[in-house]
Amino acid sequence: MEVTYDVIIIGGGPIGMACAIAAQRKGLNYLILERGALVNSLFNYPLYMTFFSTAERLEIGDVPFSCIAPKPGRQEALEYYRNIQKHFKLNINLFEKVTSVQKQEDGVFNVISDKATYTAENVVIATGFYDIPVYMDVPGEHLPHVRHYYKEAHEYAFRKVLVVGANNSSVDAALECWHKGAEVTMVIRKGEINDRVKYWIKPDIENRIAEGSITAHFYSSITAIREKEVDVLTPEGPVTVEADFVLALTGYRPDIDFLKSCGIQTHDDVLCVPVYNPDTMETNVPGLYLAGVVCGGMETHKWFIENSRVHADMIITNIVSAKESD
Repeated sequence: MEVTYDVIIIGGGPIGMACAIAAQRKGLNYLILERGALVNSLFNYPLYMTFFSTAERLEIGDVPFSCIAPKPGRQEALEYYRNIQKHFKLNINLFEKVTSVQKQEDGVFNVISDKATYTAENVVIATGFYDIPVYMDVPGEHLPHVRHYYKEAHEYAFRKVLVVGANNSSVDAALECWHKGAEVTMVIRKGEINDRVKYWIKPDIENRIAEGSITAHFYSSITAIREKEVDVLTPEGPVTVEADFVLALTGYRPDIDFLKSCGIQTHDDVLCVPVYNPDTMETNVPGLYLAGVVCGGMETHKWFIENSRVHADMIITNIVSAKESD
């Protein structure tokens, strides 16, 4: 017999897991559908990434996150969230991508994945933003030596590496590659390193640029990429930079098209912020909720684990209240 879930949660990251924990504590019948591994976005972070947040601000389910260092790294975070799964035994299907969410005339949602079809009275989308890069739309961007994700520096040692961007991911990659012996050039759209760069990293990259160890082209943009060189438009005019690899770490964005396909409206501007009630996280589609980073649309620096953990209780409280009033 087909089960109609009280709630299906799309996304098995920290916020999706927090929603499941809240549902479990309220006795709701729930299921998480995750397109990749557990906390897949964190899994795809650079190997040696250190979080800006302290460990306690990454906690979910009232389970302490013990960390010896002042701030946890990727490996410690993966260990913590694996332990969360072991502790709560959350009902989660990994490596199952949701392709469609549609509300039927009877008010029940059809949730279709690449493996099965489910029904649910409520759906929570907690898909984050890390799956789709923000592309530059320049010739050569999709050549094999152009990377939109960075894992570690070893591959780039003793090579000419061009890094695009001035946010945390770009700065981390530039410094790590330089420390491993790469010749690093940065192309930065604005006139300075972003203020959101980790405070203990920002002086390091600024000093490397000032001393000439890392070359930086400010107020500049890439116009074309070829196998061994990149055309860059600078304030002084066009220049060509030799590059064995291009790390186009230009940011990532939520799957806005997927949100729209579910019936969720977005504000009509470049940020594409989805429409939802900030008190309940319910979208313009009754019974369809948003949680976590996806709530910010293209404004991906607005929501983090630490300030969106509260979405879980807000959503589940509203779902339980609605069920009790039926």
